[in-house]
Amino acid sequence: MKRRLVDVATAIRSKNAGLFRVTCDVMFDDVETYRKVRDSGAITPEVVAELYRIPLDHVVSVVAHDPGQGIKVTIKRRVTSGNPGDPDILGCQQHAPLYGIMVPA
Repeated sequence: MKRRLVDVATAIRSKNAGLFRVTCDVMFDDVETYRKVRDSGAITPEVVAELYRIPLDHVVSVVAHDPGQGIKVTIKRRVTSGNPGDPDILGCQQHAPLYGIMVPA
């Protein structure tokens, strides 16, 4: 059985990671759910690139952090933070595309 990531994660958020990057954190309350998602291969650079409609080389990293029971996704910004055309100067509203990733329940 699979469920949406937003339905199994405790929190999904995004924020600036400097002027040129945005990072998203996916956090879990329990280690079992975290390990299922981590080991499922559902969150990969290829999946992230497709969701954000960016080239694969704009996905900087997808890293699992076992002590924190979380997964960090970092991507290059389309526009430098604060420049004209930047729709989200703080990068705090960039996590929504991750919500629909289907993961093991």
